[in-house]
Amino acid sequence: MFTGIVEELGEVVAVEELGDSSRFRLRGPLVTEGAKHGDSIAVNGVCLTVVDTEDGEFTADVMAETLKRSSLGALSAGSRVNLERPMALGGRLGGHLVQGHVDGTGTIVERVPGEHWEIVKIALPAPLARYVVDKGSITVDGVSLTVVEAGDDWFTISLIPTTLALTTLGVKRAGDPVNLEVDVLAKYVERLLGKPGAGANAAEEVVA
Repeated sequence: MFTGIVEELGEVVAVEELGDSSRFRLRGPLVTEGAKHGDSIAVNGVCLTVVDTEDGEFTADVMAETLKRSSLGALSAGSRVNLERPMALGGRLGGHLVQGHVDGTGTIVERVPGEHWEIVKIALPAPLARYVVDKGSITVDGVSLTVVEAGDDWFTISLIPTTLALTTLGVKRAGDPVNLEVDVLAKYVERLLGKPGAGANAAEEVVA
């Protein structure tokens, strides 16, 4: 589980194509400190498993489904990426509950700079729009953000100088893809409301 508070702006060192998957080598001295085989690190909001680490770099395998559902397939050597380690048990939840399971990709439509912040409009797939509400939480490229305004197939976010300076969102331009993870609580609520009583029936079957 992650919080959407990016710890480090890392870099893709190399991408090895493996047919139905890819192996990424990424540089991130902070997030690799103490990391070992099998640990998780979120890369642009995608939870990846560490294969090995060496000299501030780590490798991770990315399966075809992840490449299809996220924007990781568009990365190449030199690409900057947002990196975050899982939240430690008992740690502070600075953003919101983030699983690292990308629901789909959106596209930056426009950026409107302000005096101390920047408003960014992002188009998203219609099936995801129902989970996005004004002042709700959403993860964009691994960054926990608050929705300013939600439309039928778009939403806006406000980026403060720190986010612009320390994440990839500071350099993304109109037309660029971004990974989106909607609030998992909204999906659970929808599931429960869509099938009323399912949980109770399941519980009765187990007891029986």
